[in-house]
Amino acid sequence: MDQEKKRFYKMVVALVLPMALQNLINVGVTSADVIMLGKVGETALSASSLGGQVYFILNLIFFGLTSGAAVLTAQYWGRQDKKTIERVLGISLRIAIVVGILFTAAAEIMPASLMRIFTNDEEIIQAGVPYLRIVAVSYLFTAVTMVYLNIMRSVEKVVIATVVYSISLVVNVILNAVFIFGLLGMPRMGVAGAALATTIARFVELLIVIWHNSRNQVVRLRLKNVFYREKALMKDFGLYVMPVLVNELLWGSGMATISAILGHMGSAAVAANSVVQVTRQLAMVVSFGVAGATAVVLGKTIGEGKEDLAKIYARRFVRLSFILGLCGGAVVLGVSPVARHFLALTPQASEYLKYMMYIMSYFCVGQSINTVLVVGVFRSGGDTRFGLILDGAALWGGSILFGAVAAFVWKFSVPLTFVFLASDEILKLPFSFWRYKSLKWLKNITREQTE
Repeated sequence: MDQEKKRFYKMVVALVLPMALQNLINVGVTSADVIMLGKVGETALSASSLGGQVYFILNLIFFGLTSGAAVLTAQYWGRQDKKTIERVLGISLRIAIVVGILFTAAAEIMPASLMRIFTNDEEIIQAGVPYLRIVAVSYLFTAVTMVYLNIMRSVEKVVIATVVYSISLVVNVILNAVFIFGLLGMPRMGVAGAALATTIARFVELLIVIWHNSRNQVVRLRLKNVFYREKALMKDFGLYVMPVLVNELLWGSGMATISAILGHMGSAAVAANSVVQVTRQLAMVVSFGVAGATAVVLGKTIGEGKEDLAKIYARRFVRLSFILGLCGGAVVLGVSPVARHFLALTPQASEYLKYMMYIMSYFCVGQSINTVLVVGVFRSGGDTRFGLILDGAALWGGSILFGAVAAFVWKFSVPLTFVFLASDEILKLPFSFWRYKSLKWLKNITREQTE
């Protein structure tokens, strides 16, 4: 291996490992809820899973916002224009706070109505109401934390996120045990206990972020930039960031719709799907890390004006995505029998889970490749509209449309319906490769900024 390749893979590993660890930790938080509430019962597990769909959508909005912002910050990082990066950080936080307030208000005012979007089971709805009202307090904490940490990623400062989420995981797991099962003299709170533990853990995250920002000498969150409104940068923000935000919102609402479809097919389907989705996240942690590293490395390289080198790097990342997708599929198949044996699922839920895991194994291959291409390669060069069109068409015009028809018109079984619901990543593959080969994604979008 020549020196250039060694430097590349060393750089990738330095970025991917912390990102993958962060993704794994985030999965760990969700897994802790699933495992512990799975011991309480199917209703508690389903209530947490469906109530968590609200946060899932919010989380994706924040991810879309910061992922879109990273389109700009990674390239400006290549130019070492730290002032512009701080301005982008401020604009991102302003939007995130507004969105966080709206979601918090909705969850506090009409939690039952939100739960009814995902299920018509009154027992699950009633269990989910206190969960939503408690966990909604944390939405504003998450707004600040996610924006800050994800922008830090785009300037190659990835370790702080690992520290934040590691501490959060420990706090969440310990408090889960205390509040859910009533340890150390606490009352047994069940699903409400899981919400309280999550809220406290997210507050701890916020405190660490505030501390880190006060000592950060590279890129800092400054209050004045939250109100920054320079026209050229705001135009670029709208041009490159908003398609990503809409894209993630479409995808997130699509995942929520899939959960709602399964929610209306019974609690066994919901419980099985909650386990499947956690397993998928586990299987994809490295692929998501590579996608994040792709956006940073390629964005920085393009910002430095090294477009030929960016092409070489992109090709290497695509190869990695295929290999990691196969590994992810193998993980899903390996976890399946363990999950069915360990969790307190009904026989019907366990049977659903077996077949849904098979389906998810090939889904992971497609998702790994598509995520690296759309989130990593395309966005690194400012090509954010194509991903929006592709995801919208494949998800809403493909898997959700036919999945809903399969469930409610054709009355197919849960596993067969899930085949349709998990088809979008396979549908996207030929179009993703076509866009990659066209090189239409490769563009330097930086500009000189005014003072």
